[in-house]
Amino acid sequence: MENRAYEIFSNINRSVSIKVIPGHFATKHSHISHCVDMTKVKSQLDAAKAAARMFAGMLISTPVETIISLDRMKMVGAYLAEELSGRGINISRNISVISPEINNDKMLLRDNFLPYVKNKHVLILTASTSTGVTVESVAEGVTYYGGEPVGIAAVFGASFESKVPVITLFGMEDVPDFKSYSPVDCPLCKKGIKIDAVVNSYGYSKII
Repeated sequence: MENRAYEIFSNINRSVSIKVIPGHFATKHSHISHCVDMTKVKSQLDAAKAAARMFAGMLISTPVETIISLDRMKMVGAYLAEELSGRGINISRNISVISPEINNDKMLLRDNFLPYVKNKHVLILTASTSTGVTVESVAEGVTYYGGEPVGIAAVFGASFESKVPVITLFGMEDVPDFKSYSPVDCPLCKKGIKIDAVVNSYGYSKII
């Protein structure tokens, strides 16, 4: 499977890249035609810093008081908070970065985290939005807990409708053959093509 992998570099900063593997993959919500591996951005210092700077450049006029980090993006979130805290509308803001519990796509906010969301401008930071189900649910959760979702930031994002502004570092134009299917309507399954791996925020596990 790995011999099909190729790397895509950002045109803005080559420190930021994603690894793409064509095939047949299963996620929690869908079957997808490509596994987009963002381990480098999540785990490497230089890549995380560079990604944070790129996000910050897209959020120059967006007020942010709290960043909700999903998909193990907390290192990027910390650098993004640092970038935003010294820029324009976010000057003197002590931006918080939190990772609340997500159960069945619903955000559960414990009492100790409530002050970081209630009456705050909240940015949702994630690695991938292939269907938008999770981030949209988290945005609804932010509203439920009294906060204002001001944006969704993703390293890789497929197209989906959202009431909240969405920014991405890589999109469908970078992986034009990327497809997401409902598991019950997946044409790859109907053709008898076996699933290569199960994918979640921690990575992929091959099915042998």
